[in-house]
Amino acid sequence: MEQDTIRLMNEAALLKQRAGKAAADSMVKSGMKLGLGTGSTAVYAVRRIGELLAQGILRDICAFATSFQTEIECEKQNIPFYNLNSRELSSGLDLTIDGADEVDKQNNLIKGGGGALLIEKLAAYASSQYVITIDESKLTDRLGSGFPVPLEVIPAARVQVTRVLEKHGAAVILREALRKAGPVITEHGNIILDIRLGMEFHGSAVTPSLMETELNQIPGVVENGFFTKNPPVVYVARSNGTVETRMIG
Repeated sequence: MEQDTIRLMNEAALLKQRAGKAAADSMVKSGMKLGLGTGSTAVYAVRRIGELLAQGILRDICAFATSFQTEIECEKQNIPFYNLNSRELSSGLDLTIDGADEVDKQNNLIKGGGGALLIEKLAAYASSQYVITIDESKLTDRLGSGFPVPLEVIPAARVQVTRVLEKHGAAVILREALRKAGPVITEHGNIILDIRLGMEFHGSAVTPSLMETELNQIPGVVENGFFTKNPPVVYVARSNGTVETRMIG
């Protein structure tokens, strides 16, 4: 059983690596201002960009790292990174490469499994081009059917936000930390509520683009994990060894 688990983990890592490599090789050009995502899939794109810089194939890259984890990976790969408010990135990003927890048929996303949804959304919506790298297990017919929607919430609003969400039919769980007692605390000092939505919310059918706006109207919610307003190119690594490119429109 343990050997089977290790084998499946290795296969999943290989798929993520293929997707990240394909996206970096196809989309990243010298001189670009790049947003670099967070998590176990995005890291392979970051590493590939580092390889291309080291080989001299890429040069003059300015990056924005969406988390402390990604900043550390940029340091390892010698990728220069800056704040979004910096002079280097003040005009916006050319491209952001990230992963996702779920992707539907319209390339709408749920993100935030790694707890960096706020800054990931800043990067995504500051980018002229947006790319998502996933393996085929992340594809879904309906967002939220397999993965909860994360909400970053200020701690003082936890009970109030939970009450509003439950009133409208959502199931709410406070995300607990691993190897640390207590809740997950984001890099901005907030907590994360993972919510499960039914087919309706507040009397209306759950539509990702509408829910992205509506959830942010609840006082105390900083940001939510629906990403619908900058449709990405999605690189999907398949178990047959291919990488599919999906675009809408």
